[in-house]
Amino acid sequence: MKLQITLKRSLIGHKPNQIKTAHALGLKKINQVVVKEPNEALLGMIQTIIHLVDIKEVE
Repeated sequence: MKLQITLKRSLIGHKPNQIKTAHALGLKKINQVVVKEPNEALLGMIQTIIHLVDIKEVE
């Protein structure tokens, strides 16, 4: 199982740590998608920017 993470809201005007977290995940543009293996660190990063992204499970 992998997680598909899509940036759905702009990073403009958000806290610097949220912007850096999105960039660390590989998300810079709206509607950009990355697929990652879930682990504890990744889930913590997602929790930081949960209001900016959509998450789906993929095979």
